[in-house]
Amino acid sequence: MIGRSFELPELAERFGLELKGSATAPVFGVATIERAASGQVAFLANPSYRKHLPETRAGVVILREEDAASCPVPCLIARDPYVAFAKIAALFDAVPEPSPGIHASAVVAASARVAASAAVGPLVSIGDRSVVEDGAVIGPGCVIGEDCTVGAGCELIARVTLVTRVRLGRRVRVHPGAVLGAEGFGLAMDAGHWIKVPQLGGVLIGDDCEIGANTTIDRGAIEDTVLEEDVRLDNQIQIGHNVRIGAHTAMAGCVAIAGSTRIGRYCLIGGGAGMVGHIEICDKVLITAMSLVTHSISEPGEYSSGTPIQSSRDWRRNAARFKHLDELARKIATLPQAKD
Repeated sequence: MIGRSFELPELAERFGLELKGSATAPVFGVATIERAASGQVAFLANPSYRKHLPETRAGVVILREEDAASCPVPCLIARDPYVAFAKIAALFDAVPEPSPGIHASAVVAASARVAASAAVGPLVSIGDRSVVEDGAVIGPGCVIGEDCTVGAGCELIARVTLVTRVRLGRRVRVHPGAVLGAEGFGLAMDAGHWIKVPQLGGVLIGDDCEIGANTTIDRGAIEDTVLEEDVRLDNQIQIGHNVRIGAHTAMAGCVAIAGSTRIGRYCLIGGGAGMVGHIEICDKVLITAMSLVTHSISEPGEYSSGTPIQSSRDWRRNAARFKHLDELARKIATLPQAKD
């Protein structure tokens, strides 16, 4: 079923792109470059997909200037085709506008405040002294504890839990199952027994952040755990207490950040990476997938750890030699140095 459609000159003008080729038909959806049909928008950003360009049947392809000559259909020239595609694809992402109001099954504490323009869904619980600001959407089954703030235009999609002292900025989007403000992992050993360190801080999330499904962000022990503006977290990420993440940093799934770590702005953290606690990562650092960061990083750049995948036979041989590396290094250090 065809919903919204757009003429190509309209798209070019709206997003500041150059249109090349005959623009005779509107587009009404998006697809990959190898599977797109007439009437769909495709894009070419990764050179490895260039082989599909000559045979594409897309209604239009978003690409760079150097690829235009090989395109058999109309094309939109973009400096960054992926960014342009993201903006155009958003036009086809039609989401029904929620109706303002509080569902009859929701439970709202007498001391809580919910803006008249907010939408509170079924089976929601909102605790004492919490605030839901203008235009916020609280999806079904969400739990908002005490002393929390959901900023204007936020969306808690479903089954999101804000435990206590969680403050969301404006336009924050939180996916199902996420838990913000749970107790941080604070323990002290006393006479052979663990005692819990009270977690008296909160969680502060900046404007325009996005938090993935089943991600957990612990509240601080004394000060807040902080995400600055436009931080993007994928699914199933663990952020420990008192962590601070700089603006515009993005993390892929299953990353784990131990307590009191500070991460700079514009960092990219690959899936499954881990960081020990009490370290600092400067701005513009890229950590590749499955890496373990055990010390602070003070220079921007790309960092990796671990060994590349190899056959099990080779890995076992190399693993057997790992325990001899220190011995080997010491022997090398005793060898006579070569003279120039």
